[in-house]
Amino acid sequence: MDKEPARRREPRIVDKPWGREVWYAHTDRYAGKVLEVEKGHILSLQKHRVKHETMLLQSGRVRFTLNDAVFEWLPGEVVSIPPGNVHRMEALEDSVILEVSTPELDDLVRLEDRYGRG
Repeated sequence: MDKEPARRREPRIVDKPWGREVWYAHTDRYAGKVLEVEKGHILSLQKHRVKHETMLLQSGRVRFTLNDAVFEWLPGEVVSIPPGNVHRMEALEDSVILEVSTPELDDLVRLEDRYGRG
């Protein structure tokens, strides 16, 4: 079996109303992103049908909603979100979040959105 060659490339930057995403990996097996969320901004209340996410708060402070629980997420803590779980993040400070997930980046069911996205 031939191995895939290693390579170097620039990440993909995706601007969002709450900050931006830096996509550093997207393969048929996994995806990796950095979410940079500006203080006072809030992401969609959402869930995924297939996508499984694991996130590490690298810096900042975030109010995290996970199903019926709301908690303050602190740097160094990890949250794992299997498919079907309703979640939302609100930046209490400028925050940087590392996300690794299954590759279904378009698997998003928005339940509420401050910015009017459907």
